Amino acid sequence: MNAAVTPMRWVDGAPPTLELLDQRALPHTVTTVRCHHAADVAQAIRDMVVRGAPAIGIAAAYGMALEAHHHLRAEAAAWLHHMAQADAVLRASRPTAVNLFWALDAMQRVLAKQTGLGPAEQAQALVRAAQQLQADDVAINQRLGAHGANLLPQDAVVLTHCNAGALATAGHGTALGVIRTALAQGKRVRVFADETRPLLQGARLTAWELHTEGVDVTLITDNAAGHIMQHRRIDAVIVGTDRVAANGDVANKIGTYMVAVLAHRHGIPFYVACPTSTIDMAVPNGAAIPIEARHANEVRGYGTTSWAPDGVAVCNPAFDVTPADLVHALITEHGVWHRPNAARMRQWMAAI
Repeated sequence: MNAAVTPMRWVDGAPPTLELLDQRALPHTVTTVRCHHAADVAQAIRDMVVRGAPAIGIAAAYGMALEAHHHLRAEAAAWLHHMAQADAVLRASRPTAVNLFWALDAMQRVLAKQTGLGPAEQAQALVRAAQQLQADDVAINQRLGAHGANLLPQDAVVLTHCNAGALATAGHGTALGVIRTALAQGKRVRVFADETRPLLQGARLTAWELHTEGVDVTLITDNAAGHIMQHRRIDAVIVGTDRVAANGDVANKIGTYMVAVLAHRHGIPFYVACPTSTIDMAVPNGAAIPIEARHANEVRGYGTTSWAPDGVAVCNPAFDVTPADLVHALITEHGVWHRPNAARMRQWMAAI
């Protein structure tokens, strides 16, 4: 399989640029958005030019590097002020994906170690740190994929929701990384991909990734998942996540909870593929995870087409929370963590 798809590319120059693959335009148009400032990156994150928890975090890290380069001629105090503003703008871009805050915290630690150096040296340190986060994410996903692939039989049928592939990460993917690795091991894997309303990440992105790589993928509507589980052989459900709470509750794209309940009803293991950077031990349970509410027009229609009455009330949460007791296992870069709960999460996280 070709997992060369990457959602972002750093381009050195004067000034440097972060090129983001515009995921809003996929699958029919492959185009990029060029970012020159932290505010550009924050806007791209809000608008879902780039999406997926790991990819959001890495893009934000590059946003800090862009801002650092933009103010190279500023006095030290002014430069630090600009960097603090950039950090705040990026943190406000999307609330649910913890990788955003994890990556920005990592960049703050880099800045703290560079005290006494000039803006140019600090800017280069931020670039190197962001590039390392990007490289580490691919390696983490490959290790995660190897652990997860061992859970699948030789002839496997997997159902997935939303997009947790190369597009949502620095490459390889989390949920789709498991599938990629299983295929590389010589296993036969067939995939059912939920369309994932309202922005259709499953139809536009997951189906595109897998179909272009020659994977046997079948697209289904979200409300067909129960029928498929009832009438077809499904060996596993594998999804990604934007945040895992300290008790093992999982926040992922809206509709994931419904899929987990259906999987439980039909005796199908429900796996969550997540790097440990997505685990937030500061949040005690899923009820404490902030759930992003998005614009009503995403539900009233798509693109230039509207199918709902003008002015009708809309509830559009971007994520939901799947309780830990519905999670068969977390698939991490450190291994498969079965039946997560608060005590086990503390034990596992303390051991890494």
